[in-house]
Amino acid sequence: MDEELLDRAFAALADPVRRTIVVRLSRTSATVNELAALFPITTQAVSRHVGVLEHSGLVTRTRDAQRRPVHLNPAALESLTAWLDRYRLDHERRFRALDAVLVRTNRSRRKRRASTKGKS
Repeated sequence: MDEELLDRAFAALADPVRRTIVVRLSRTSATVNELAALFPITTQAVSRHVGVLEHSGLVTRTRDAQRRPVHLNPAALESLTAWLDRYRLDHERRFRALDAVLVRTNRSRRKRRASTKGKS
């Protein structure tokens, strides 16, 4: 995912209404009217939220006779997850290294205490 789409996707997900729409679409596609039933806002407002999600690449719309269902774009979500995972994995590696240092430090402290107790 290019930087511009990444920026738009994270900006789109910053809004709780849009996150709720993404959660709802993760189960199955829905029309704007079906999505609007979830919120105490107008159908037009929900349509604008869907437009932001569509502009960010997170959702797509198709035409099915008179219906225009909104679909989650799993590839876009996968790209976001991959971007986050790069940094998460790096930090996890650092935390594991820090944990190992702390374990060694605690062992050496216990050994020193045990050896000084034995000399008393």
